[in-house]
Amino acid sequence: MTEPVVAKPTADLVDEYGKDLRVSTLQMRDFGGNKSFAGPIATIRCHLDNGLVKATLNSPGEGRVLVIDGEGDLATALCGDLIAGAAVKNNWAGIIVNGAIRDSAAIGALPLGCKALGTTPAKSAKDSAGEKDIPLSFGGIIWKPGDILHADLDGVVLLPEN
Repeated sequence: MTEPVVAKPTADLVDEYGKDLRVSTLQMRDFGGNKSFAGPIATIRCHLDNGLVKATLNSPGEGRVLVIDGEGDLATALCGDLIAGAAVKNNWAGIIVNGAIRDSAAIGALPLGCKALGTTPAKSAKDSAGEKDIPLSFGGIIWKPGDILHADLDGVVLLPEN
């Protein structure tokens, strides 16, 4: 097992890496109990269906951050308190959702980083439609599995590629 990534302030990382740092332009809201988190990323692209999200967060996280591209759709939640609780149990450092979550108060009580565009009480489909472990493009950057993410109240950044 690898050592966990220690979260660093995103503004300090911008000062250190300059233009080489990939900075997400999305203005996301903070929902998790951990406002600062970091780790290598895993990726999922899904639309209005959280079956892959549930299966992934119920597997060993090993300190990773799951980045979910829900295409910015706020019609249904891609993560709720039960799935977020599974993420904590399985050692995931955080969740980034380009879409909506639900059960935000309960997620706020969990020791987990969670950023999303917003909330809705609406459930999503559970068909596991979507793709896993692929590059994603949103927020003005490319998110590749294994990239190192740092997130805090100022935003989300990915370290320069090696």
